Amino acid sequence: MGTDDPRGDGALIGNGRVGEWENGSECSHSPTLPFSHSDPDMDRPHDECGVFGIFAPETEVARLTYFGLYALQHRGQESAGIAVSDGQTIRIHKDMGLVSQVFDEEALSHLRGGISIGHTRYSTTGSSVLCNAQPIVVETRYGPIAVAHNGNIVNTRELRHDLEADGVRFHSTNDSEVIAQCIASMHKGDIVRAVRETMAEVSGAYSVTVLTPDQLLAFRDPNGIRPLCLASLNGSGYVVSSETCALNVINARLIREIEPGELVVIDRNGVQEFPALFPQRPAMCLFEFIYLARPDSQIYGRSLHAARERMGQELWAEHPAPDAQVVIGVPDTGIPAAIGFSQASHIPYNEGLIKNRYIGRTFIEPDQRMRELGVRMKLSTLKETLRGRRVVMVDDSIVRGTTTGQIVRLIREAGATQVHVRISSPPVKWPCFYGIDMADRKDLIAAKKSLEEIRKHIGADSLGYLSVKGLLKAVGMQRDKFCGACFTGDYPIEIPKDLKLTKLALEELKTSNSAPSPEALEPSLV
Repeated sequence: MGTDDPRGDGALIGNGRVGEWENGSECSHSPTLPFSHSDPDMDRPHDECGVFGIFAPETEVARLTYFGLYALQHRGQESAGIAVSDGQTIRIHKDMGLVSQVFDEEALSHLRGGISIGHTRYSTTGSSVLCNAQPIVVETRYGPIAVAHNGNIVNTRELRHDLEADGVRFHSTNDSEVIAQCIASMHKGDIVRAVRETMAEVSGAYSVTVLTPDQLLAFRDPNGIRPLCLASLNGSGYVVSSETCALNVINARLIREIEPGELVVIDRNGVQEFPALFPQRPAMCLFEFIYLARPDSQIYGRSLHAARERMGQELWAEHPAPDAQVVIGVPDTGIPAAIGFSQASHIPYNEGLIKNRYIGRTFIEPDQRMRELGVRMKLSTLKETLRGRRVVMVDDSIVRGTTTGQIVRLIREAGATQVHVRISSPPVKWPCFYGIDMADRKDLIAAKKSLEEIRKHIGADSLGYLSVKGLLKAVGMQRDKFCGACFTGDYPIEIPKDLKLTKLALEELKTSNSAPSPEALEPSLV
């Protein structure tokens, strides 16, 4: 684990790299993890992260938190971290990489205590470097706090400027430290009041867990854009998690979803619930239903797998392909909708694409040959399914349009006579400011091209997107419960006019103030 007590105050423990970050040097030395431009996952939306927390003072919770993060790995693969309190001292371990790469037996053995928060990250604000890994630990006059955040804050620059004017020193370039420093600056001995005051100042999407030496706090933004739930553990402990899928692996029982704008405080007295200070229209992200959350999770009490099957059924109703002979899904997230399309159409479903799950992010720069291989590195075809067939290929979304055409070509090369593409979401035409990596409208193919132009671009015989109306029918709820800004341009939270559409806004701010080394300004994953 490295050096104990990196600040000399007896509050923290971490690996050597975390200790370096605590002293503000790590941003200049941590590498990014680049996506290859040939990676099929480039053409999908990416969520920012997953948060997890446990309050079970009579249990060693680090291992349980590890398993919880493992179940949330799909929400972010850049870095992972766990902070644990034993009632007096907060210890933390975090690093770049997957959960299984960051933690081993030795690391977990040092994280002693019965209260924890954990985080797995995909960056939407701030580069993919260690100083931006979470949880973020901040010292206050009343002891350390650790903070983990999922979402995106739209008034980050303003808040950071005000905090820096008050003498706050930042060690990262992400908006999550802004939340942590806000709480720390308002902490006058009452952490609940500090969090409530922070919630009144922060604008944007946030599901947040906070660890103090003896408490676990969890809260959501007033619109509830990102998911967060509360569960019981062994009858006396409690769990908070971005998704319900992480509850199953540790045998926790779902109590309910934390309400938009609500603050939940868990300590030895039980659970205290503080309702929203400024209630707003609920605006859960529709992409959580379409793609982001795992299919074995529930949101609004609804099974996401079942909702995705219904999206496929609605796709058939809106865009039938009566002459097709087989339906296939693009693994993994296109498969439930493909099953639904098959059920509604009575066209047989079969596997036509096989995904290599052992190819991920790499430090090796792809050469020209690898770029030419494109999706072949991750997807291969089952020729016996496709040869001589008229195929319906179902996927969950087209964002940039960089890989769908490559998949269509793969299917044709396998012998398909026709390829009809069906997408179980509406066209993505607008950028997301709330925690999904879709920041530049110029990169969104549906913002630039008509349906027919997109069909020609990807080389399909026909193309059909699910409508917003069909999507909501599949989900089974009214439009006023969701954020669908990426489809409609109707943003539930006002976006500042001067907000730049870049994940490196804070790096630019830092450059103007302190001119860090070039390595600190490496671009994030796109």
